[in-house]
Amino acid sequence: MRIDFDPETMDRQSFYRLLTAVVVPRPIAWISTLSGDGASANLAPHSFYTIASVQPPIVQFTSVGRKDSLRNVEETGEFVVNFAPEQLFEQINATATDFPRGMSEFDEVGVAREPSVRVKPPRVAASPVALECELHSTLRFGDSTVVFGRVVHAAVSEALLSDGHPEVREMRPLTRLGKDEWGTLGDVLEISRIRYADWPDRTDG
Repeated sequence: MRIDFDPETMDRQSFYRLLTAVVVPRPIAWISTLSGDGASANLAPHSFYTIASVQPPIVQFTSVGRKDSLRNVEETGEFVVNFAPEQLFEQINATATDFPRGMSEFDEVGVAREPSVRVKPPRVAASPVALECELHSTLRFGDSTVVFGRVVHAAVSEALLSDGHPEVREMRPLTRLGKDEWGTLGDVLEISRIRYADWPDRTDG
């Protein structure tokens, strides 16, 4: 038996908690941006994040509400997606604190930064992967805004690469679950896709 939930009759927060508990695990975009005047570097995790396109290479994240990340991207047209690894768990969580606008999470949390190659916002020095992005477009849904960024440069730690391919067991991605729960990599399962030509009991018409 299943229990039915109607988003039309539930309050926003209750359905938000339901959605974030069942759409799991969610990768984390640790977004770094600069304020429009360049005075403050912002850093915040966003767990509504995925790839939108490969050609052109576009990633997307969603700002629930008008957060500093969104405001800065709108003002400057640039941001960096820093990979969120398990070993930086506490720092990633701390940068989700609702610091007043103008305060830098890099400074308040003690996250070391490094210059980017193609964009002005700094990268997280300890993050093993950085995707430097230029704003492509935004799309608003109610109180949330989806930000699409074109990847103009990618930097990957050499220690993660095996024959030029990033190894997930070395990356140790951190993910978001429901409530205050987070997930780590766990078991990695490998299986090849089945081509139709190899499908068992295939019959051609």
